[in-house]
Amino acid sequence: MPVETRSIRHRSAVGRFPTVTLGFGEDSEEEKEEPDNVERENVCVRWLRKVCPCCCPEPNDDDITDTLVTGIDEPSKDDGVNGEKPGIGDSELNELTLNVASINLMKSKSGQTRLEHHTNLYQSEDFIIRRGQKFLMWITLSRAFNPNTDKLHLELKTGPLPTVSKGTHVIIPLVERLEHDSWGAEVVEQDGRRMKLAVNSPATAPIGRYQLLVETSCPSGQAVSTHDPANDVYVLFNPWCEDDTVFMDAEDERQEYVLNDIGRIYYGTQNQIGVRTWNYGQFDDGILATCLFVLEKSGTPPSGWRDPVNVVRVISAMINSPDDSGVLEGNWSGDYSSGTAPTVWSGSVEILKEYHKNNGSPVKYGQCWVFAGAFTTVLRCLGIPSRTVTNYSSAHDTDTSLTTDVYLDENLDPLAHLNADSIWNFHVWTDCWMARPDLPPGMGGWQAVDATPQETSQGTFCCGPASLTAVRNGQVYLKHDCPFVFAEVNSDKIYWQRNLDGTFSQIHSEKKTVGHLISTKAVGSDERCDITHLYKHPEGTEAERIAVETACSYGSKSDAYSAPTAEDVAVEVTMDGEGPTVGADAELTIMLKNSSTEPRKIILHSQVAVMYYTGVHKATVRKDVTDVDLLPSEEKFLEWTLEYSDYKDQLMDQATLMLTLSGRVKETQQVLATQFIFRLRTPDLVIKPLGKAVVGEKTVVEISFTNPLPQVLRAVVFHVEGLGLMTAKKIKYGDIGSRATVSLTEHFVPSMPGPRKLLASLDCKQLTQVHGVMDITVQDKN
Repeated sequence: MPVETRSIRHRSAVGRFPTVTLGFGEDSEEEKEEPDNVERENVCVRWLRKVCPCCCPEPNDDDITDTLVTGIDEPSKDDGVNGEKPGIGDSELNELTLNVASINLMKSKSGQTRLEHHTNLYQSEDFIIRRGQKFLMWITLSRAFNPNTDKLHLELKTGPLPTVSKGTHVIIPLVERLEHDSWGAEVVEQDGRRMKLAVNSPATAPIGRYQLLVETSCPSGQAVSTHDPANDVYVLFNPWCEDDTVFMDAEDERQEYVLNDIGRIYYGTQNQIGVRTWNYGQFDDGILATCLFVLEKSGTPPSGWRDPVNVVRVISAMINSPDDSGVLEGNWSGDYSSGTAPTVWSGSVEILKEYHKNNGSPVKYGQCWVFAGAFTTVLRCLGIPSRTVTNYSSAHDTDTSLTTDVYLDENLDPLAHLNADSIWNFHVWTDCWMARPDLPPGMGGWQAVDATPQETSQGTFCCGPASLTAVRNGQVYLKHDCPFVFAEVNSDKIYWQRNLDGTFSQIHSEKKTVGHLISTKAVGSDERCDITHLYKHPEGTEAERIAVETACSYGSKSDAYSAPTAEDVAVEVTMDGEGPTVGADAELTIMLKNSSTEPRKIILHSQVAVMYYTGVHKATVRKDVTDVDLLPSEEKFLEWTLEYSDYKDQLMDQATLMLTLSGRVKETQQVLATQFIFRLRTPDLVIKPLGKAVVGEKTVVEISFTNPLPQVLRAVVFHVEGLGLMTAKKIKYGDIGSRATVSLTEHFVPSMPGPRKLLASLDCKQLTQVHGVMDITVQDKN
């Protein structure tokens, strides 16, 4: 029987001891003659000596013996080459395991993704995308991906404690079809070891910087890619996405309020308006990183960064320094020797970069236009449409009276210690654009936010967002900080004289002193745009007085305005049946009821506006003023009609209409106000079965539709689907003529018995929200 010496395992083999092998083979003469005889030593001993040399010292020559193995059978044809037994080595196992070799986000500024996401202007090679929109990426694997045995998903993590439940740790699975409202990755191309994925993010994802990882699994084990900061994903708000609450539908306005990095800021007085150019520089290299640094320094959880209301409120606090060592320190003293005078700054870039460079040490110094300019830069950088706004003769209300109060003594001399309210020649703040789902419908759109530290809001020096619609109508009970903004633009200046007993009496009021020529840069030009009408009704009109008195009724000096002598007139809006349909005139009824025994005369203002479903005001389509006379105890019904021609060019996807009524009773000064929201109903799709439904057998249905509009519907697409009936199917139908009726038949084979629902919808540019459903009972196959 031959005697064989055990050979040495290859270092790449797999086993308990990484330097030994289970194979056998004949040693060469050269190996036998090696002077240190290490190659013939017991491998277990050598491993032990390596890990613990004190317990197993190096042997001397006398201790070395060969390890002999007897009784070895002759190699069979299944054994390895030269008689070695086949084993799975490290290299072979690596070939079986699915590893990530590289990730290519195609993040070039001129690449498809950044062009489509409107992030190509950022002077950075970082991967910057906008939420609610898909992007493409390539993944190179160690071998070809086998969908039958392999699994792969992406992971995104942001913040100090990424959590799945809070949306800061996102697990993105591979899906067959992307859903617009959720994270998902779809394989769109496979080329050997390379996979091209389309990845979608929801329009509600938190913004911020995410770490990207790729995790794979297969029968041989799991693998996770190494985090590479170069592959971090920067997610921003998306004004181009209809599902994002910052959506803005006019492209010229998006170009101005998101993408324009140069602006104009107005100052001076209402009679001598000055203007200066301001470099917002939101795309400058390093500014995005600084903006995210500002958010991080606020200490607020990243899970809250999905909501622009929350984000702008946080940034409002962080631009000033009193509470949290924010970006800018204010100084109105005239002594700027310890820093830079506010008038010296001509842009935001230098300020923000200095703040980041000094690890969050406030930059000296700022005043209102500097705070506003920096604020606008940060908001535009993060993807929130914004503009810098100047208000001339701007009031500063210190006691929530919603009036600007001047206190005089018995001799009509000012009482300096009481006169805390003031009127600035001008004050600059920022408007930002967003829906306000946290407020009643109609309050979305432009919101005032202010970073200048004037008064605290919930204990912090910040202001807003305050809905301009709420400010305009005196609805100061709506958040955030509407009373303060209302007072800035529309408070009355009231003079109070001290009486002998120490009380004060109102002796005079000025109603047109505050809030003039509210200005911002025009869209697409360097002209000044007057937006006073967005903040207040025309000065002195009945609507403006109603707004002032409504607001002040919630203030600390509500008795400054005389209460109505009676409140005996009521107004109500009603609608017949299910309401008006799209394509037809809308008819409502306004009911006015006089409960008194005397006649009443009312001036009634009506306005109807088209709104997005998010509550953002799109356009006012009609205004009316009506004089109404009511006899004693009379109940009068007014028929109100909105013609199709009034709204046809303004109606939007899922848009609703809001009728606002306001008025005053002449005899009693009672204010009347109400709002009525209604929608124009769309027609249903009618689905009828043509025969019975049986599992495994072809079933036919007919879908019919009548175009309600006096115009052609272009590029109509039908969608049909039903669980257990058919997978989702898109049918490109084409055009449908004005008032035309069409029908189509659809074939499918039910796969499940029992009660089922077949769903169908129609979509085109001119008409949306058209759908239908049919209940189908599927019989089991006999």
